[in-house]
Amino acid sequence: QVQLVESGGGLVQPGGSLRLSCSTSGRISFINNAKWYRQAPGKERLLVATISGGGATNYLESVKGRFTISRDNSKMTVDLQMNNLEPEDTGVYFCNAEVWGGDWKWYWGQGTQVTVSS
Repeated sequence: QVQLVESGGGLVQPGGSLRLSCSTSGRISFINNAKWYRQAPGKERLLVATISGGGATNYLESVKGRFTISRDNSKMTVDLQMNNLEPEDTGVYFCNAEVWGGDWKWYWGQGTQVTVSS
């Protein structure tokens, strides 16, 4: 049973930083493409950052220069470093990753809450 579990969320003041981590468990050996999404209350899930199998990254315009997505296949994790946080960054952050466990499949984590407020 493959699972993705996000951690690192919390309450932070504007201008602060958080590092989200998406850890994996189960019989998998590689993370390929991976994404982080954000869902604010009453809004649709929004794609925030992606990393391709080759390491290319893309970001939502409003987080460029502040967020960094990374992947570590030695630890089987996908991280999202978030700096200079703004109240608009508030929401539940979800990890979505394509992993190899005998075949390629996409999985979702359960989400971690990030609240940016003074």
